[in-house]
Amino acid sequence: MSSNKYKHSVAALVSDGLGLFELGIATEVFGLERPEFDFPWYEYSVVSLWGDTVTATAGVQVTPHYDLSRLNDVDTIVIPSWPTNEHIESDELLDTIIAAHQKGTRFLSICSGVFLLARAGLLDGKEVTTHWKHVQKLQQQHPDIVINADSIYVDHGNIICSAGSSAGIDACMHLVRRDYGARIANEVARRLVASPHRVGGQKQFIKAPVEVKPKHTISAAMEWAIERTREPITVGDMAAKVYMSERTFLRRFQETVGCTPSEWLQQSRIARAQELLESTDQGLAAIADQAGYQSLETFRAAFKRVTGLSASRYRQRFNVS
Repeated sequence: MSSNKYKHSVAALVSDGLGLFELGIATEVFGLERPEFDFPWYEYSVVSLWGDTVTATAGVQVTPHYDLSRLNDVDTIVIPSWPTNEHIESDELLDTIIAAHQKGTRFLSICSGVFLLARAGLLDGKEVTTHWKHVQKLQQQHPDIVINADSIYVDHGNIICSAGSSAGIDACMHLVRRDYGARIANEVARRLVASPHRVGGQKQFIKAPVEVKPKHTISAAMEWAIERTREPITVGDMAAKVYMSERTFLRRFQETVGCTPSEWLQQSRIARAQELLESTDQGLAAIADQAGYQSLETFRAAFKRVTGLSASRYRQRFNVS
């Protein structure tokens, strides 16, 4: 990654009824010390309206570091969860959220945290997601919001909304990838014993997360494909390796992974390209070839679409070679 001595500040905003798991995700990703890195990690704090102790699930009490004024001076505000009943927010809180948004502060909501952003008017006309059990209530309270009930997270640049529980890990890791690159995100994920990258469009539900026959499973096809990222792989090729018809493989893959094989292959190729951009000085044409793209133009377009950055800009920001 680029040598950046600036310490990005993150604040988790909490209230009574706080979800401990969701707060734990934010704390684990942004709040732990990272002695393995020789660059500044996030500066993390927990905030409540008055700086008072809040009562979380199961009656556990959490004492924040700061009161609401802290939100005037942070780069990212995480809302780990929020009460779903209407009209509980003070004008001071809503004004602070709106002012932060206007200033360019980044927001990340986990699970029901999206309700606060919606009440502040930051989501009108936007596509968002939340935990499946909150979808109907959110739509009733905010009919101008477009709800994608399938996605695990949705990224609008300075507003990221994620679904419930473990989807919050994916959204937080997505931010780490944006801020520090794929290599660092992978190291953080390894410490968390978590998946380094699940794309936001993957579904909240998968029907068959555990498979029974190791040699003839979707996982076996994925492992085979990962080892051959440079080669032109088709869905039919993957299906044949696990002795399935293409139709059956497509259905099983989507049930197991939550996206199509083509979408997954695209993400895998881009992930390989990110690794090469971060760790080598190879030219873009060589990297495109190793990632399985026959055309440099196709690679450039796919990389920008997936990461939001051009390949050249990504290298400038994250290369350590």
